[in-house]
Amino acid sequence: MKSATIVFFLLSAILFLGTFKYLLDYKKPGVYPPKQVLMKRIRALAGGGGICLLLASMLSYFL
Repeated sequence: MKSATIVFFLLSAILFLGTFKYLLDYKKPGVYPPKQVLMKRIRALAGGGGICLLLASMLSYFL
């Protein structure tokens, strides 16, 4: 079960890094894809990263 916790922590880190990359792209002027699409991606990656982080912390706490 320790390996599942590590996998979820790594997955959450990757998703948060993707969120940070799209957030930097969002701040640039004249970027493609449009800002609405970037904001949807930011929200999806941040939500997924948060869920994975929550799951990993619950697994590490209870097991």
